[in-house]
Formats: sequence, C-alpha cells, structure tokens
Amino acid sequence: MTEAPILSVSEISLSLKSCVEQVFSHIKVRGEVSDVKRATSGHIYFSLKDKDAVLSAICWRGRSSATMQAIQTGLEIICTGKLSTYPGRSNYQMIVDEAEPAGVGALLKLLNERKEKLEKEGLFEPDHKKTIPYLPETIGVITSPTGAVIRDIIHRLTDRFPRHVLVWPVAVQGETCATEVAAAIDGFNHLPEKFPKPDVLIVARGGGSLEDLWGFNEECVVRAAYASEIPIISAVGHETDTTLIDYVADLRAPTPTGAAEKAVPMRLELLQQVQGMDLRLTSSLGRTLSEKKLRVQMASKGLPNLTEIVHQFAQCVDDKSEQLQNVFQNLFQRYIDKVQNMGRLLDSYSYQNVLKRGFALVSSGKEILSSFESAQKHNHLTLTFHDGEMSVSPFNKKKKSDAVLSGQGDFFSDYEKE
Repeated sequence: MTEAPILSVSEISLSLKSCVEQVFSHIKVRGEVSDVKRATSGHIYFSLKDKDAVLSAICWRGRSSATMQAIQTGLEIICTGKLSTYPGRSNYQMIVDEAEPAGVGALLKLLNERKEKLEKEGLFEPDHKKTIPYLPETIGVITSPTGAVIRDIIHRLTDRFPRHVLVWPVAVQGETCATEVAAAIDGFNHLPEKFPKPDVLIVARGGGSLEDLWGFNEECVVRAAYASEIPIISAVGHETDTTLIDYVADLRAPTPTGAAEKAVPMRLELLQQVQGMDLRLTSSLGRTLSEKKLRVQMASKGLPNLTEIVHQFAQCVDDKSEQLQNVFQNLFQRYIDKVQNMGRLLDSYSYQNVLKRGFALVSSGKEILSSFESAQKHNHLTLTFHDGEMSVSPFNKKKKSDAVLSGQGDFFSDYEKE
C-alpha cells in the first residue's frame, strides 16, 4: 500500500477548485433568490434556494442589465454560469453570467395573495390611519433589546427631543417573531394604569432578506396593528424593503432612525421657530402700529381743528354777547329817553307850571275847589299861586264882601258877584 502524499491546505483547495470548475464549467440552475447584497463595487452576492438546499452565487459587475435586474429577492430565476470554490471559506459558489426570471417566487406569491386579501378587507384604507402626535410624551418601541436598532432610536430621540421611551423586547425574526410582535402591540394598548401609556408606537427592525422579514408579513401582526388605538410608525428593514405592516401602519419610516425623526420634532428647530415667530410678531405689531398711527395722522388732517372751532365759537359768542349788550343798552336808553320825555311831558302838565302861567289853585283844606258853587259853601278859601298862598273869606251875595288878604302883605278887595 503506497503512502498518500501530504498536501497543504492551499494545494487541496486549488485541486478542488480545478476539479469543480472542469466538471461544472457550464451549468444552469433554477432557484429562488434570497439574501441579496449589492456591494459598492457593483458585484451582487446572493443565494439560490429551493426547499432542500441553498447555493451561494455571485454576479460580477458588468453583466447585462437584464441579468442584474433579474436578481431580486423572492424571484425564482434561472442562472447560467459555472461552479467554483472560494478557498478562503472552503465553500463552493456559482459564478453567474446570465440570469432570467423563471416565475414568481413562492414567498412573493404568498405575500401578494395575502396583501390582496387584507386589502379587500379594508385594512389598508387611508381613512383608518390615525394622526401621529406632534410631540408625544411617551414612545413605545417594539424591537430586539440587543440590536443596534434600539440604540439608534434612543440616540436619535436624545439628539432631537428627549422623550420617555418604553421598550417591549421581541424576536425580530424566526418562528416566534410574528406572535411576539402582535402580542407587544396588543400589550401596549392594554397597559395597566400604573404604567404610562405610549402616545405612539415604533415597530422597528434592521434590514434583511425576505425570509428574515417574513414575520412582519404575518396576518396576526397586520391585524394587531389595525386594531391598535395607539398610532403606529413602522420601520422594518431598509428603505427598499416593504412588508405588510407598512401598509397598515399609520406612518412608514424608511429606517428605524427615520422613525425616531418622524416621532418627535427637532427641539432646536422649535426654539428657532418660536424665536422667529416672536421676531415676526414684534415686527408685525410694530408695522401695524405704525400703519395705524399713519392712518390716524392722515385722517386727522381731514378733520377740522377743534381748537380753531372752539375759538371761532368763542369769538362768535363774544360778538353775540357784545351785540346783545348793545341791544340792551340801546333798548334801555330808549326806555330812559321815553321815561324822561314822559316825565317832561308830565312835568309840563303839572299844576305848578300851570300856576306859573297866571293861574291859581282854590282849595278848602285838603279839598280842591273847581267851581264857584263849591266855593260858596266854604267860609275860608286858600288861593295857591306859583310863588305863595293866601287865605280869603267868601263874599256875601247881597252886598259887597270884605276880603281879608294874607301873604306878603294884607289887603282888601271888594267885588260883587253879578
């Protein structure tokens, strides 16, 4: 028995690589695409699988656009190429030269059927979606407690606007993922009163293959999100990943970090907005007051000067007062003149002035005698002249009467009544 040669690891790896490539230099493989990774170099790393096995595959950049577009997660494709090995990991893989769709993948077909069913039930209707609160007090997060997702969310919330965060740990992939996520949504909606009830929920997970994200396509998760009274933000996978919870959620975020950004506003931006609004309000009030002042000034120019009006009325009152005073003076003077004229007229008719014209007043005591008959009835008469009085005795009718005269001197006058 000959002794087997001792080979190095590299030698055996190269031998295997040469053998595999010679036997499987041109093959066609049919399988469902999964675990697609597009490198920055342009190469595509993915897997082809069926129900029993998985085959790693690589499509180098520079292949046809049809080939590059056919490599989509969940699609069943037919790949043309060769098998090779990768000594660095001691595994084999297919180098794909061409790829074309072979039909809709089983998972995608199931996903589309489930989506159509739930859509017909009205679970995706926009009218059912609730408004995300502008600034929630408490945020509930449903995700894995050990992954980078929860750290990214908390870090982003701290940077933007720190809020109270409640974390409900769940498995984000695997057989128990769907039931745990559905139970978490329902649990947050029925928290005991001693715990603060979240104002918004974030269901988050990092990127992954269709199989990894499948738990978020299960009906129990979709129906739990639909029945939730608390608004839900879905942040499952990367921006290109879409699961059924995205359709029923009240808001979809492209990434978990994006969900934190949509959950709370930026505190510094709010402060700047408030300051800006304060400045605009102050400026607006200033402009308004200036405009009102200008309008009042313009309107006041069309109004009469009150001081001048008062002065004019005062001058008018003075004129009327002076006129009234003159009227009263003239009227009073006319009455004075009239009284004086009447006085002079009355004085001209007084008996004293009559006496000056050569008449005498005959009286007997206090009685003024105006006839000869009345004078005969008295024994003594008084004759009043303008410059004095004299007493006389009436004469006898049958003979001459002696009259005793008095005044400046005594004298007698004999007369006879014919």
